[in-house]
Amino acid sequence: MVTITDFLIGSAIAAGATGIGALPALIFKRGTHRFRDVLLALCAGVMMAAAVFELIPNALVLSDFIMVTLGLLAGVVTLTLLETTVPHHHLEHGYGVKVNKKTILVVSAIALHNMPEGLSVGVSYGSGVEGLGPLIALAIGLQNMPEGFLIALFLIQQRVRLAVAFLIALLTGVLEFLSSLIGYFLTNFVEGVVPFGLAFAAGSMLYIIYKELIPESHGDGNALAATYSFILGLLAMLFLISMF
Repeated sequence: MVTITDFLIGSAIAAGATGIGALPALIFKRGTHRFRDVLLALCAGVMMAAAVFELIPNALVLSDFIMVTLGLLAGVVTLTLLETTVPHHHLEHGYGVKVNKKTILVVSAIALHNMPEGLSVGVSYGSGVEGLGPLIALAIGLQNMPEGFLIALFLIQQRVRLAVAFLIALLTGVLEFLSSLIGYFLTNFVEGVVPFGLAFAAGSMLYIIYKELIPESHGDGNALAATYSFILGLLAMLFLISMF
């Protein structure tokens, strides 16, 4: 039985993973494209397994194909609207560009993109499906770590102090935590929101995987290493699913 304490701890860890990911950037202050590409692909594999082998099957069990289709498409459309209306800076390939005046806008855009991820964590915990909440929190947390690394690295290169860069990276997860609270409590008050929410989360994650993580991981000639890393991430998540 998942308690609200379990949910709060899990969602806080997932959201706080951006701060954990920022720590290596403070130490090394740089990172190779190969390292980032492999890390992004690993996270893509983890999220793919979570979406395809956990979120969608559980949504189908709790509802039907129509509900799952509507939820999945809603997730994709929501991310598309965020992508087209909120300026989104591709951090992995923008290190040589001076965008000091846009730093706040860039960080704000990243924080807004975290909202669907927080909703997926909250809905997964609120669904009542045993083990689903921790699995999705783990998948989102792993995805947030390289994001925190890239945010901190970006800020450091904009001559932001190390402590401030770390704090900003950590704060980008706050909005994700708040959205997870919304997702969790909605499952208790709105009938039918659980299967729709699970499918919505799956659609959001699939959009992020195919639109963001995979293209970014293949952008610097590291496609083969990224491909193997993707498969490794998928298998690692499958192992965790089988253990739960």
